[in-house]
Order: sequence, then C-alpha cells, then structure tokens
Amino acid sequence: MTKGNINVSVENIFPLIKKFLYSDHEIFLRELISNATDATLKLKHLTNIGESKVEYGNPQIEVKIDKDAKKLHIIDQGLGMTAEEVEKYINQVAFSGAEEFLDKYKDSAQDSGIIGHFGLGFYSAFMVADKVEIITKSHTEAPAAHWTCDGSPEYTLEVSDKAERGTEIILHIAEDSTEFLEDSRISALLLKYNKFMPVPIKFGTKTETLPKPEGAKEEDPAPTQEVENIINNPNPAWTKQPADLEEQDYKGFYRELYPSQFEEPLFNIHLNVDYPFNLTGILYFPKMSVDMQIQKDKIQLYQNQVFVTDNVEGIVPEFLTMLRGVIDSPDIPLNVSRSYLQADGAVKKISSYITRKVADKLKSIFNNNREDFEAKWNDIKIVIEYGMLSEEKFFEKADAFALYPTVDGKYYTFEELTNAIKAKQTDKDDKMVILYASDKDAQHAYIEAAKGKDYEVLLLDSPIVSHLMQKLETSKENISFARVDADHIDNLIKKEDTAISKLSEDEKKSLDELLKEVVPSEKFMVQLEAMDSSASPFMITQPEFMRRMKEMQASGGGGMFGMGNMPEMYNLVVNTNSELVGEILNTKTKKKQERLINQSLDLARLSQGLLKGEELTNFIKRSYDMIK
Repeated sequence: MTKGNINVSVENIFPLIKKFLYSDHEIFLRELISNATDATLKLKHLTNIGESKVEYGNPQIEVKIDKDAKKLHIIDQGLGMTAEEVEKYINQVAFSGAEEFLDKYKDSAQDSGIIGHFGLGFYSAFMVADKVEIITKSHTEAPAAHWTCDGSPEYTLEVSDKAERGTEIILHIAEDSTEFLEDSRISALLLKYNKFMPVPIKFGTKTETLPKPEGAKEEDPAPTQEVENIINNPNPAWTKQPADLEEQDYKGFYRELYPSQFEEPLFNIHLNVDYPFNLTGILYFPKMSVDMQIQKDKIQLYQNQVFVTDNVEGIVPEFLTMLRGVIDSPDIPLNVSRSYLQADGAVKKISSYITRKVADKLKSIFNNNREDFEAKWNDIKIVIEYGMLSEEKFFEKADAFALYPTVDGKYYTFEELTNAIKAKQTDKDDKMVILYASDKDAQHAYIEAAKGKDYEVLLLDSPIVSHLMQKLETSKENISFARVDADHIDNLIKKEDTAISKLSEDEKKSLDELLKEVVPSEKFMVQLEAMDSSASPFMITQPEFMRRMKEMQASGGGGMFGMGNMPEMYNLVVNTNSELVGEILNTKTKKKQERLINQSLDLARLSQGLLKGEELTNFIKRSYDMIK
C-alpha cells in the first residue's frame, strides 16, 4: 500500500481561478471593494482595542479610472500589508486574511463587520486584467511593498516609496474587458453591489449647487462647485435600531431601494435578531399584483452590507418572496464565489424566524389598527392566503388576523365568521355552510336570494381561494364552503324554507317527465324544489366539489388530484311554486311547453354566463319571436 499527498500545481489551478471561479466577471469589483472594506474595518477594530497606534480618522475607498493607460485603481486607507503579509495572503491561494483575523480576535471582533471568508476574491481581478499591481503600506512602521503579477504564477515583490497607509490595487484591463474602463459601467456596478457598504466609496466628482450670494438677482444662475461623489450610503436604515427610525425613515429607505417605484409601501417589518443567528433587514408589503410571478425577486440579500443576490428562495419563505426590501446576515452560508446560497440547517432556521416575525407583525398591525388593516386587505391578501397554504406555522398564526370579507363590505376573522353564521347556516347534517361569491356582478341574483334568507355571503375572489378553502375544510371542524350558486345552497334552502309545493304529486311527476324530455341530461340534473313564489323559476347551480376541482386545475393545482379534464355538469333547480312553472305545466301544446322551458333554461344559463355562440344567437332570435 502506498500513501502520499496529492500535488496541486499552481500552473494548473490559476487558469481555473481566472475563468471559472465566478460565474459573472463583473463580480471582481465587488470582491476588491469588499477586501478594501475589510482592511478598513480591521484597522478600526485594532485602533478601538489599542493594538494600532495610528489615527483612524475618516477613511474612504476611492475608485479611479485611467482610460488612456487602460487602468482601474481601487484605493483604501485601511491597515495595509507588509511584504511578509503580501507573501502570506496574496501568494498563498485561498488563505483568507479575514478568516485568520477573525480567529485571532474572535472574542472582540464578533461585530466588526469583516466580510472576507475564502481568500479567493482578490484573484477575481485576473478575469478582467492581464496584469495586477498591489502597492501597500502597513499601519505599522514596516516599509511599503509593491507586488506585480501578469496572471501567471510568477510575481515580483519589491520595496515601494508609498508614504500613506493603505492599499492601492491597479488593474491593467485586458483588451476583452475594456467595458470596465467606462464611467457608466463602473458606476452601475458600484450601485448594484456596494450601494450600502459600511465605508464611504468615492467615485469621480459631482456638481453641487450653492446658495446664491447676498444681493444676487433672481435671474442670476446659482453658483456651483465640484465635490467628491460618494456613491454609497454607509449607514442604511436596516443597520439601525427600530427605535431610532420614524415612519418617514422607512419610506425614504424604500425610495432609496426602488427609486423608480412611485407607490408607497403599505407597511414594513423590521427584522433584528442576534440569536441563534445574526440577521437584520427590512421587508416591505407593496400593493400586490394578481400576477404573483411578476412580484418575485424584489428582496435583496446582503452579507455584511455586500450585495449577494436578489434570488432569496430558501432564505425567505416562498410566499414572502413577493415582498420587497433587504435581508442581511453574516450567517447565511454562501458558496466559494459568494454568489449562491448553500443548503444548510441555518437557512431553515432563518426562514422559520422570518415567517414567525412576519406573522407577529401582521397580528400587531391588526390589533393596533384594525380599520387600517381592513382597508389594506385586498392589497395584501394574496401573500397571506399563499402563506396559509404553504406554511403550517403561518397558517396557525394567521387565525388571529386573516380576514374574510362579505359582499356588503364587512370583515370577519374566522372565529367571528363562524359565530355569525352557526345559528342560521347549517345543512341537513348540521355542518356549517360558509357561502361565498367570487364575482359580485355575475352572481348577483344568487347573492340577493341568499341575503333574502338572511345568510352571510363572503366575497372570496383571489386566484388561489379554491386551494385555501380545501385547506380550511380539512383543518377546521364541521365546516364546508359553498359558492352562492353551488348545489349546497339547495340544502340550506330546503332546511330553512317552509314553503309547501303548490303542485300535487302527479303534477310534479308530469313536470319532471316534461323537463327531462327537453333539458339535455348530459349537461343538467333536474331538481324540483318548493321555494318562495317570488324566487326564480329556473336556477342553475354547479356541484361545489366539481366546480372547485376545475378551479384548482385552472390555477395549476389540478394535476395533483388526478382529475384530468372534468366534464361540465350542472344542477337545474326548478321552483315548483313559481307562476311560470305552473303555466308551463298547464300549457296545452307541447311545442309551446318546450319553447317556454328552453327560454327559461336559457335565461338561467345566461345569468351564469353559460350561453354562448350559436346557442346565444338562437336565444336572442327566439326572444324577438316571442315579443312579436
């Protein structure tokens, strides 16, 4: 048996680092700015604990473009490096200085905000540069160092005459990457990845308007001056304590995140936890579009104020990916390129925490200002209903604030709703039947009939409501949902209505036979019911189960029930106490009976939107003939 060490050749690994370490070459700027930030925050920590004697001052990071020389400079005023440290941290691939620093000062550096982790970020520079220089001076008394490498394993390291502490990285941009010599490209990248870095970042200058001097005329132009252009906000709202922020601060930060968004958010949720993991952030509820997919990917994920991604699936529960805002956590496990999340137990804990925090905030808003919560319900219900469907813990907590509006504009919690209907809306099996409408206009006649019986009718019109009702029926005891034009309404009418049929048994039998001759049996099941004489002569209802399954199919959930394409099947409820029904029965000629039945059936179908095409044309023609 032979044992040994695998030899990894630098000559072989260098091209891999250059080409394949990062999926997107633009990441190089994020990594170099992150390194500069780390160097600055390390110095801040060392001065705070007395291990560095230099004056920390107000350091900043500067990015400069030298287009003529095809060079890009990243300059910091951090702790710098000695020649020995350059040898250690730059020449040894994947040796992370940040990791070593945190390990050395693990007790005092917990909250220093240092970003680096893998020690590979510096080499991303070679994706866009064919030569890289480092000119660096340590915060100690050691002489400055100048390191140069042309992208091969060979480098030079010599003494430099740099007098001020800090590090300057000079990228000699390659011919295929000259886009990174354009001001607009660099500015866009800084805003994308470094907009909220904790150290000020200077890029170019900007023109600032000054107050007019005393005695200046109104038409005189105001004086201007060129000032440093600090491109980032080092102290964004999510890094502050909620107690230090006002409502206007939250709204201002929302506009900073989404400058092209004109609508104000409905409300926000400030996340702030330090155990069992570190996580801060602010989530905003915007006004919701019915198209949930369009809303996604609006939450930005940061790690120590460095932008990572706007695809937060896994960290944020799926139903909350429709929100907007920021989440920042140093504990989120990223892959080596700091671009993608890695599956990890901590991620599930973070997701569970966010779910709980959002539920608690919604409950608090509901309790503190129910009227305002009700006014915003239609704009947030998609998120809450989706959460109730997809997250069991959220479903349990949502009982306290999920609302069920009626067609008359009242709002009930589930407990309030069941208390309101349990005495009057039960079927023959003593199960509470919760009536609802999905379209107030299309189902108007049915709504009025139900209200005439003093029934409460909810207005449930979101695209996922069928799935939610299924969930509620399996989770709550002794309740069922029925759309106001569904067959369950018949059970309620039969139980509550004391009307006695005006027809004898023989007349009902004759009517039943007549109707079955004319009404197509493949589409309608005929039911004779004794109702109030003022009720509609013919009413069409659909079996609730069948209609709901079809709705689930339409919203993408039908496949899991294995229903295939379900046939259209309806109930035709005929009111035996209607004057028109009596006239149909007593009409002498068969032709006129058939015409009255077809006309009544088509009117019922028209009220349900079921009359279309040739059948609608024939109905209109028949109606004109009857008028003549």
